Amino acid sequence: MRSAKIILNIGGMTCAACANAVERSVKKVDGVSFAVVNFASEKLTVRYDEDITTVAAIKNSVDKAGYSASFEPAPDETPRLKKDCVLAALFCVPLFFIAMFSMFAPGELTINVTAVCHKWIAFAELILCTPILFFGRRFFTVGFKSLANLSPNMDSLIAIGTSAAYIYSLVEIIVELPHPTPHSLYFESAGVIITLVSIGRYIEARAKKTTGDAVKTLLDLSPKEALVIRNGEEIIMDVQQIKAGDTIIVKPGGVFPADGVILAGETSVDESMLTGESLPVEKKAGDPLIGGTLNKFGKVLYRAEKVGGDTVLAKIAELVENAQSSKAPIARLADKVSLYFVPAVASLAFMSAALWLISGESFPIAMKIFIAVLIIACPCALGLATPMAIMVAAGLGARFGILFKNGFAIETAHSVNTIFVDKTGTITEGRPRIAEITPCNGFSADDILRFAAACENGSEHPLGRAVMEAFAAKGESIPSAEGFTALSGFGVRCTTGKTAVLLGSKKLMAENGVEISQNLENEGKTLIYMALNGMFAGALTASDTVKPSSRIAADRLKALGIEVIILTGDNSSATGAAAKTVGVEKYISELTPAEKAEIVRKARESGKRVAMAGDGINDAPALAEADVGIALASGTDAAINSAGIVLMKNDLLDVALAIELSRRTVRNIKQNLFWAFAYNTLGIPVAMGALHIFGGPLLNPMIAALMMSFSSVSVVFNSLRLKRFKPDAAII
Repeated sequence: MRSAKIILNIGGMTCAACANAVERSVKKVDGVSFAVVNFASEKLTVRYDEDITTVAAIKNSVDKAGYSASFEPAPDETPRLKKDCVLAALFCVPLFFIAMFSMFAPGELTINVTAVCHKWIAFAELILCTPILFFGRRFFTVGFKSLANLSPNMDSLIAIGTSAAYIYSLVEIIVELPHPTPHSLYFESAGVIITLVSIGRYIEARAKKTTGDAVKTLLDLSPKEALVIRNGEEIIMDVQQIKAGDTIIVKPGGVFPADGVILAGETSVDESMLTGESLPVEKKAGDPLIGGTLNKFGKVLYRAEKVGGDTVLAKIAELVENAQSSKAPIARLADKVSLYFVPAVASLAFMSAALWLISGESFPIAMKIFIAVLIIACPCALGLATPMAIMVAAGLGARFGILFKNGFAIETAHSVNTIFVDKTGTITEGRPRIAEITPCNGFSADDILRFAAACENGSEHPLGRAVMEAFAAKGESIPSAEGFTALSGFGVRCTTGKTAVLLGSKKLMAENGVEISQNLENEGKTLIYMALNGMFAGALTASDTVKPSSRIAADRLKALGIEVIILTGDNSSATGAAAKTVGVEKYISELTPAEKAEIVRKARESGKRVAMAGDGINDAPALAEADVGIALASGTDAAINSAGIVLMKNDLLDVALAIELSRRTVRNIKQNLFWAFAYNTLGIPVAMGALHIFGGPLLNPMIAALMMSFSSVSVVFNSLRLKRFKPDAAII
């Protein structure tokens, strides 16, 4: 089996029923294991077996359902929709006034209007209505095609309703020739319905365009051209032509076109567009660069290592787009309703019209009820309720440096009540630093640091790097060392000149007969002991600094009603000190990766909604086990791949922000669903004549069209309100 995944842009969809029709058609293809359509983003995600089926077969199944499928983005239909709206309105306005004049003109004037005038009014309505239906022809081509495929959608309802009104009116003119009367005609209903729905679609399309701004903004960060050194010459070329290994020159004020490493030069880089961090980051030779970030001051030569779709920027854009295209669990309810909604509405329309005829009402009254029921029913609002909010939230999260991988993560995070947090690299900086040097037996702090640097030169161990960073600050050259021996788990041994150096743990000193002359135990910190020529010389104290924002983050999470528990493989002393610093009461230390995952699993089984935040390979099992895994972008690929949320700023405070955004999003979705369901629950009975039974008015089909369009537009604009979300003013 060769599993593959593709994402196709779907054209021609107008409501959630369309999305369901595409899904059903694609799922029937042999070899397709998964197919989901996001109506708001108009994307189809398919997983299939390449040994069984092909992309062409999948596209063909979409075509058979009456829609188009392409890897290329669908053309922007907003200009066409605008043009159709304007042209339809030009004919609709005079049509409406002519029809209303004949209905509401003063009695004396109506009496004086001759049969000839009636005839010309009727023909004027026919002449004005016909081009409106032409400008709205897409409703008929799509609607009747979907009906023929036994997958009726909203366009099918509009097509049936307006066609019935138009054909009935046309028959009335023919039957009543040579003197038709405009009072029994429904040309104005058909024309106004098409015009109003077209205007609603245009407003909806314009608003929906803004939901994709997040991805577009990210991709626009990358420059279009770059200055590259090829064969000793400086060449300006399109960024698409850059290859890994190319040397690129970026001047002050320029944008780095690819990910890479600085070869020469020093500068400050503004990474705020990706991480949200406002302060520029100092960069020098050997430091990494992220494509799309801004070179603030110095001229830099750097080597491109990741280009095109492999850059951090491209992968972030892909994550955001995937999240926007995914389907959240809460959307299943709307999908189930939409699946049966259109056939049910059509049945209700026929049934209500028949019952009114049986009860003795006239055919025109039954016709009005039939059309009103078809037009007012709108699965569009139901279909848009969830994906619109998810799309806005995914884009908004990216702006704050929070990447939601899918709609499931956005929705699930809102219910989290317990969060397990890794210590090293999550609560702390993850980089030990030399905080203190304690000399003994006549040795100096400079002696200890100098000999320690000689032992740790070139070491990849975190403590070794901490020693080298501390020595580098002195600006001295590193003493040469010989006879270097790494003692796994204990320390190192080497000789510098005539001095034998032993550097490592307390146990290492004891095993080599070195007597430690004073108590140097320091709670929560790591001690690196040193002996010179067999004599105890002192110790370096290393500590992993707690991030300044970790305490604020813990307080914020607790304020949200979330229990915070630290899980770590570190020792109890260091963990306790970190927990005390950030104000967390519960912590479990000295855990293996499997034990972390087991604790998370048991918490879930006890009924808790669990999130796990971490950055290391040892956190990956626990991240995967949690309801929501939250990984820091600076972490390992294993951690990031196991998580549903990635924090670009590597800041625990963004965990609280992600949960706040999730809660606001789910609240927005519930509002959308409430209004969509409430609209249909109340609107359909009124259209069926529920008020007329008690002597009330019938719902005019034109008013039904206005209400139908308003319901979809209101859902879109309510979702766009999420863009007002502010981290410091979030309502929980």
